[in-house]
Amino acid sequence: MTILQLRLKPLTQNLDFNCHFDRASALISRDSLVSILQKLVDVASPTGEEAELARDITAMLNDFDLCGLEQKIDGKQSNAIGKIAGKHSDSGNNLLLYAPIDTVTSSSAEEDLPWLAAELPAAARAKSRFDGKHLFGLGASNPKGHAACIIEAARTLRAAGIALNSDLLLGFGAGGMPTNARATGLSAGHGIGCQRMLELGSKQGFQPDSALIAKSGWAVSWQEVGLIWFEVSVEGAHNYVGSRHLMPYKNPILDAAALMQKLDIWLQAWPEKHRSGLVAPQGVIAFIESGWQRMPAFTPALCRFRVDLRLSPKTTPDEAEQQFAAALKLISEELGITAHYKRLIAIPGTTTDAQQAIIQTSIQSWEAVTNKQHQPITSTSGATDANILRAHGLPTARVGLPKANLANMDFQLGMNAVSLDDLYQFTQLLIHIALSVCGISQQEVLDG
Repeated sequence: MTILQLRLKPLTQNLDFNCHFDRASALISRDSLVSILQKLVDVASPTGEEAELARDITAMLNDFDLCGLEQKIDGKQSNAIGKIAGKHSDSGNNLLLYAPIDTVTSSSAEEDLPWLAAELPAAARAKSRFDGKHLFGLGASNPKGHAACIIEAARTLRAAGIALNSDLLLGFGAGGMPTNARATGLSAGHGIGCQRMLELGSKQGFQPDSALIAKSGWAVSWQEVGLIWFEVSVEGAHNYVGSRHLMPYKNPILDAAALMQKLDIWLQAWPEKHRSGLVAPQGVIAFIESGWQRMPAFTPALCRFRVDLRLSPKTTPDEAEQQFAAALKLISEELGITAHYKRLIAIPGTTTDAQQAIIQTSIQSWEAVTNKQHQPITSTSGATDANILRAHGLPTARVGLPKANLANMDFQLGMNAVSLDDLYQFTQLLIHIALSVCGISQQEVLDG
């Protein structure tokens, strides 16, 4: 039985452990954190175009003697991986610290507006700004703040000269956002980089036994929602404004609007019916298209919209689809309209047993670093690459940066602003978890 199958004893009372943790923590540099994060933010990496940033991260890892390697996915997408080799990489305790590196918006006013905002906020640009306490810029908190902390934690461990017992693996994945490619509409997100990282890893000496994904939320989580996407098509009749009163008039845009209103009521009831453990999966309608932009005098014969429905780990995609189909049929018949759907993508929700060592160790480390009793965040509905990691058999914990404490906080600012104090403390946490899981070689303890 490996350490991953056991509940660990608290390590905070181990003097040797504390000595090495303090040694590494003392090397955390606020200047280094700012410098690393600014370099990440200043390179635009929208989903599907992360290769340039992955190469920059690879070079940075090699500068820090962290065995950086680029994993190419295609001409525009790449991962970056790194490693601190342990004395016993076959011990069953190799840990992967993972963060995605793509942003869901592009930093281009031409592309992001008007859907992001009336004007492109400064914090939504791939240009960092540091005011002495907070760093702003596209992805400064999520995901690039997390990636910066992983790099800094590994840098300090290497600089401290601490010999780990097991491998500490570093993963920076392309395609972590729930989105398709912007130009082609083909799959470029939904964990494509994480999937490729694990597939290629066995050939590259990159074989984790457990993982920690660094994603927003200042508490340890062991459960993640999945998701399913539907495209709904509402039928109507092609007509002309000059003939509206002379021929059958059935406008699919109006029928789709009526359908969406009632479907959204059904979506609002979904979380309470499917709440489970830490998650309260939500659903949303967030895209619609119909007709010709160049000729509003003509009604189209079809209107399409898309639905993102989040899934509890206890609800399979097939079960969710059956319930969605039944609701769509009932509402359509009630409204007297013709609608049909197709399933676009499905990713099951996942859970790691809360008693697994990676979860218990992460909680113990969180309490040691914060000097507080850990309380998990509940009612979550955000899906991440944790689902990909767990699907590959890796016990996985999730923990990340808190939202910056700023006035007028909204979704965009929550993604694109981060506190330097929070970056520092999260780096401490990553060091503590890495030392706890990977262990310190006995020789290093004797020499320390």
